[in-house]
Amino acid sequence: MIDSSVYWPAPAKLNLFLHITGRRADGYHLLQSVFQFLNWGDELAFEITENGQISRQTEIAGVAEADDLIIRAARLLQQSSATKAGARISVKKILPMGGGLGGGSSDAATTLVVLNQLWQCGLSRQQLADLGLTLGADVPVFIHGVAAFVEGVGERISAIDVPEKWFFVLHPQINVSTAKIFNDSGLTRDCAAIRICDLSGAVLGNVCEAIACKHYPEIAEAIEWLSGYNRHARMTGTGACVFAEFDSQHEAEELLQRLPEKWQGFVAKGVNQSPLYQQLAANGFVIP
Repeated sequence: MIDSSVYWPAPAKLNLFLHITGRRADGYHLLQSVFQFLNWGDELAFEITENGQISRQTEIAGVAEADDLIIRAARLLQQSSATKAGARISVKKILPMGGGLGGGSSDAATTLVVLNQLWQCGLSRQQLADLGLTLGADVPVFIHGVAAFVEGVGERISAIDVPEKWFFVLHPQINVSTAKIFNDSGLTRDCAAIRICDLSGAVLGNVCEAIACKHYPEIAEAIEWLSGYNRHARMTGTGACVFAEFDSQHEAEELLQRLPEKWQGFVAKGVNQSPLYQQLAANGFVIP
């Protein structure tokens, strides 16, 4: 049994680009994006119990336990697998909420993947991804654990190798409402569909960026500042974080030293395999 003091990564992601190609009758948006993980994010620990109760041991500001994707994911797996085990879950919350880094989705994915092992549920990676999709469109990407070209509502995932650059990520200290961005009538929903082979050498944007800048001028200000050091500065997801890539850690950390005090930022490396799966492998876990 894994020690309950072991913390498991729930890594951040970046959308290296984000297009919306349409909208389904049920209101879900059809997307195309490339997701890459960062070697930086939240961390979760799981103490397995025999009484079937699932609880969160850490208070998270603004997130009631019943609404937390971590708890919802654990209960979903418990119901789907009919296990009688429970868990006490501790969280080191590092990723900002409403930042476009996938914090809630990554937490849910780590919960599903790790508890699947610790509870010995025996579900495959694809079965876990199918469960995860009911919690959120980004959850399957984190469960599959590889950098990916993503289509549909998040369920069509193709593994892809992208350069593992260093990233400077800036958080302008605001929380973005994804619903506000997606419900804006000015949002472009007719991007021409592209193929994986079209990505080579292309510099693609984020169609949500202009809408986010309209509603949140802090994002526009952050992009303008970052663009002064890197002309390919852009927003991830529906915001609020913006980022730029660099060839070396030193370059990115030099910029971090110049960050205005009113904002937060960090430097991390883009990785094509999730840090979660690296740690699982180190503990002898294999998930088909």
